[in-house]
Amino acid sequence: MMSANDSASRPSPSRLSYTIAGCSEHSNRYVAENIMVDAPKEPNSRWSGQHESPSMKQWILLRLDELSVVDSITFGKHYKQHPCNMKEFKICVGLTMDRMTEVLSSTLKDDSVPETFALRHTNSAGVSFPSRYLKIVPISAYSHSFHISIWFVSISGFSEEGYVKEIEQQHDAHMETMALRHVLKHLRSRRLMAPFKALSACADVQLEHPLVTRLYDSVVSDGNWAEAERVLQLAADEGLFDTFAREAPAQATWTRLSGTSADGDAPRQRGGHAMCIDEAKGRIYLYGGWDGERSLDDFWVYSIGEGRWHVVPRHEGGVWPGRRSCHKMVFDAGTGRIYLLGCLGVSDDDLRETDPTRTRSPGASAGEPRPPTQRADFYAYHTRGDNAGVWELLSANTEASGGPPWIIDHQMVMDTERGRLYICGGRINDWSSEVPKFSGLYGYDVATGAWSQLPPKGMPSLSHALTRRFGHSMVFEPNEHSLYIFGGMEDAERHLYDMHVFNLDTNTSTELFSNFSTSGGPERMFAQRAVIDPAVKEIYVFCGLKRSPTTPIPRLDGEHWVFRYSSRPGTWTRTQPALGQPDSVPHARYAHQVVYDSLLRIAYLHGGNAGRLLESGALGDHIHGDDALVEQRLDDFWSMFLSRPVRKEIVRRGTFRIRCQQFRETCMTVPAVQALRFLQAEVAEVADHASEEGDVLRELLAPLIGRSAASSVTSAPTVTPETFRARREVFQHLMEFFPQEAKEPSADMAEVIDWYEEGGVD
Repeated sequence: MMSANDSASRPSPSRLSYTIAGCSEHSNRYVAENIMVDAPKEPNSRWSGQHESPSMKQWILLRLDELSVVDSITFGKHYKQHPCNMKEFKICVGLTMDRMTEVLSSTLKDDSVPETFALRHTNSAGVSFPSRYLKIVPISAYSHSFHISIWFVSISGFSEEGYVKEIEQQHDAHMETMALRHVLKHLRSRRLMAPFKALSACADVQLEHPLVTRLYDSVVSDGNWAEAERVLQLAADEGLFDTFAREAPAQATWTRLSGTSADGDAPRQRGGHAMCIDEAKGRIYLYGGWDGERSLDDFWVYSIGEGRWHVVPRHEGGVWPGRRSCHKMVFDAGTGRIYLLGCLGVSDDDLRETDPTRTRSPGASAGEPRPPTQRADFYAYHTRGDNAGVWELLSANTEASGGPPWIIDHQMVMDTERGRLYICGGRINDWSSEVPKFSGLYGYDVATGAWSQLPPKGMPSLSHALTRRFGHSMVFEPNEHSLYIFGGMEDAERHLYDMHVFNLDTNTSTELFSNFSTSGGPERMFAQRAVIDPAVKEIYVFCGLKRSPTTPIPRLDGEHWVFRYSSRPGTWTRTQPALGQPDSVPHARYAHQVVYDSLLRIAYLHGGNAGRLLESGALGDHIHGDDALVEQRLDDFWSMFLSRPVRKEIVRRGTFRIRCQQFRETCMTVPAVQALRFLQAEVAEVADHASEEGDVLRELLAPLIGRSAASSVTSAPTVTPETFRARREVFQHLMEFFPQEAKEPSADMAEVIDWYEEGGVD
C-alpha cells in the first residue's frame, strides 16, 4: 500500500501551532509556556523541571491545534552554553495522550545553534500516521545537580486537511488489516482451522504471501517434506530471499596483492598518503605520504586489469605538488581530473601523517617551529585529453579565493554528476595558535573554479559539531545528494562517535547518532577510512585508532564494519573473515588509504601506520616508553570482497532444517537401520559440516543409540502436540529467510493484548 505522503499531492511541511496540554512540576517561574517563545538572550524564557535527579520522570505534553503528520522538531537554545541545557531526551507522539509511541531518542549539543530533528511518522510497514499530541521527555542536563531546561520548541509537519484525512484513512485501514492478521495467526497457531478458514474467506485478508501459506501447510499441517522443499525453491526463484541475502552479516575475503612495476618496484611503506580510483578504466592512483623519516612526493597508478603498479612520470618543466601528507585526492569521472588538496607542512621534519599521541613532528627540534612557507595550494592532474599526464596548479591559496584555509586531515568527495567537490572539516595549519582550529564545509564548482561555503549566506549556520573534527570520515551519497559525516577527533582528549547526514539540496544536517557505539556500532574512531556503495545503500568502515570509555589510551583496531542506511537511522554490523581465512587479513592500522570499485564491488587498502615496532620485531600497538622503538609504516596492498549468502545457499540451509525434522519423525515410524540410512544419505548430503550444522548431525544420532533393529515402530505418523510444536519451530526458522511483508505478524495476539493492558508506550 502506498501511503499518501508518497504521492505527488504531498504538501510542503509547515510550522504546526500547539498549546501546552500538561507537564511535570516546573522550577520557580520557568513554566512550560515559555518554550513557545524564542528569546535566546532572555534567561527566564525557558521551562525548567522541578527535579535535578535523572531518575525522576519529567515531561511536557503538547497538543497540536490540528490533527497533523509530524515531520520534525526544532529546539532553540540560549545564546551561549548553559549548565541547565537539556542533553538527552525522547519524543513520543500519539492520537491520545494515554497511547503514545516513541519516535525519537537523541541528544542536543551544548551550544547556541538551534537543532532540528526528523521525527519518524511511519510505522514498520511504511504507513504514515497522524498525531494530535507530542510529549517531550527530558532525561538529563549537561551539568549534574542542575535542573533540566528547554528554551524553545518549534514543530513542523503536514496539517492540510485533505492530506491528513487521506493519511488517517490509510492508517485506519492498515490497523484493521493488522488486527485481522493477528487473529488469523492466533487461530492457526492453536490449530483452530475451521474458524481460521471461515475468517480468511469472509474477511478477504491475506495473512502472508501465498508461497508462505503453502510452506506452512506442507511443513506444519501435512508433513509433506518433498512439497516443502519445492516451495523453498519457488520462493527463491521469486526473489523472496533477496532481502535476507542483502542484510545477512557479510564475510570479508581478503587477497594480498603484490603486483610490482616492470622494474620490480611498488609504493614503499607509508601512512597519511592519498588514493583515488578511476573505476571505468580500472586504475588506482596514489600520491605522497610519510614513511616514518620523511615526506614523499612519488605518484603511482595501479592497473587493476594488469595487477601491476606503474610510476607516473613527471612532466618535464611542469608543476608538481611536492612532498606532502595528510592531503586528500578525488577523481572526477566527468573530466578525468584528479583533484588534490591539503598538506601538513613544508619540510621533511614537519610532514607526517597525524598522530594524536604527539604534539611535535618527528625530528622537530625543541625550539620554535619554523614558520610555514607553503599555502593552501590546490592541484588538478589530467588523466586524459590534450593535457594528459600534466599537473595544474589551480590555486596557490584557496583561502584567498573563498575556499578552505590551509588544512590537514580533512575529507573531500566528488559529485561527478553536478561537477562539485565538497570539503569538510580538517585542522587548520595555524602555527601561531596553541588551540586547535577547524575548517568548515565548502563546495567547489569544477566548471567555474568558484568556491562557496555551506550553507549559503542567509540560511541557518551549521552546528560546529559537524565540521569541528579532523581524521574523520565523509562519503557522498549521489541518490540522496547527501554527505554522511562521522567519527574523527576534536582534540587529543576527545575522540568522536557521532554521525550526521548533510542534505546538499536543502543545506540541512540531521544527526543520525549522537553515539553510534551504543547503537551497535564501533567505538570512538580516529583516522579510520570509509567508502560507500550507493547501489546497496551501504558504507564500509575500516577502523583506525579507537578509544574506549574505560581507557584514555587510543589503540589500534583491525575491525571492519558495514553501515546500512536503507532506513533511518541505519544499522551497524561487523564483518567477519570468510571461512578458512582467519589469518589472511590485514594487520590493524591507521592513516591507511582505501578506495572502492563499485563496478566490481571490491575495496582496495594500502599502507598505514601499524603502531610501535618492538625490539623483537613484533608489532605492539599498546606498548609505549622504552619498549617501543619506532612506529612501523606498512607497504602492503590488499583487496577485499564482501560476500553474503546467495539464493542457492539459503535454499540449502532451509532444506537442511526440513530434512532434520523429517528425520526426527522418521525415527518414530521406521527401523533404526533405515532411519540411519536416511540420515547419512539425505540429511548429511545438504549439511555444511564445517559449520554448526555438523554438530546438529551428531546430535541427531542420539535417538538411534540403543535402539535395536526389532524396536517397535508406529505404522503412521501422529501429529501430537509435541510434533506440532516442533514443526512450527522449523517453520519459524524458515521464516528468517523471508521479508517481513511476506510473512505473518511477528508478535502473537496475546503479546499485543498484554501490551495494551499494560498501557503501551508512555
